[in-house]
Amino acid sequence: MTSKNDIETFIKRQIEIEREIVALLNEGIADLENPAVREVLKGISLDSTKHAGIYSAALELMTKTPKALTQEQLDRQVALVKRHIRMEAELIKRISETLPSIEEEKIRFLLSAILEDEKRHHELLKRVLEIIVKGETITDKDLWDIIWRNVPMHGSPGG
Repeated sequence: MTSKNDIETFIKRQIEIEREIVALLNEGIADLENPAVREVLKGISLDSTKHAGIYSAALELMTKTPKALTQEQLDRQVALVKRHIRMEAELIKRISETLPSIEEEKIRFLLSAILEDEKRHHELLKRVLEIIVKGETITDKDLWDIIWRNVPMHGSPGG
């Protein structure tokens, strides 16, 4: 079993590596004229920026006690994520319908890469709803359960 310190050290090193990747890619694409290569490499750079942020979030979860969300915060986040899930589903549908009619190999390659990203985003957002948002939320129901769980007669006179 890996110790908490080992995991923290691993995560901190991964953050450094991702930031190095971003710096190298950004430097390397500065003068690229091929738009497809430039944009794919820029996308990888953005992914590495995202990875560094996710590693930082994981480190924070390991080292700090997360603050519970209020019902209002939960409702806003759930609405945002659900809206994004619907948008991703529409993008997946549109790209999937269009892709078979694209004959140019380079265009098919680029659209296929986008489609795979959209599919991953879609699944990730669904998991966000299940794990991260709900896992850090105290809902009104949870609060009432905490308040009334061990109260004899649950607030009614005589039972």
